[in-house]
Amino acid sequence: MKRCAWVNINNPLYINYHDKEWGVPLHSDKELFELLILEGFQAGLSWECILNKRENFRRAFDDFDIEKISLYDEKKCAELLADTSIIRNKLKINACVRNSIVFKQIRQEYGSFDAYIWSFTNGETIIEDYSLRTTSPLSDKISKDLKTRGMKFVGSTIIYSYLQAIGIINAHGKECDCNVFADKNAMAVK
Repeated sequence: MKRCAWVNINNPLYINYHDKEWGVPLHSDKELFELLILEGFQAGLSWECILNKRENFRRAFDDFDIEKISLYDEKKCAELLADTSIIRNKLKINACVRNSIVFKQIRQEYGSFDAYIWSFTNGETIIEDYSLRTTSPLSDKISKDLKTRGMKFVGSTIIYSYLQAIGIINAHGKECDCNVFADKNAMAVK
């Protein structure tokens, strides 16, 4: 199988992520939350680094249970900061707690985070090549809205990557066998 050029073909986790997750429309709030948090932790690092630590993150962050994370206190954050199996960054850990609270508020307002995030494209997937850009007017708009609501580590580049991860943007390259998204709700980038 031909894959996007960025995939490390020597890493089975990366291959599996590319082939089965990246660019596939995601609608589970639990999984949407997990990827949002992981994308924030990825800031300044490679996605492969985060992917390699994903199971450690799941263990450390109570399997991304939003109710538990929203109640993390200073003691729990200190435990996370001491956990060498994850990315130990105080600002990112604190952002995770803050973002869980805002995520819950959005869920309450829209009925689900899924309804909120997909409302920006009216439920449609955007098709474009991953090499096109690292931000877009869409990621700018969502980033601005999330920041206004109080989220941290949700800059336009992070949100653009997040939109690719959750399938709002399907950005498989021309060289990749996954580059055609056969969904009647998909639209090509303009």
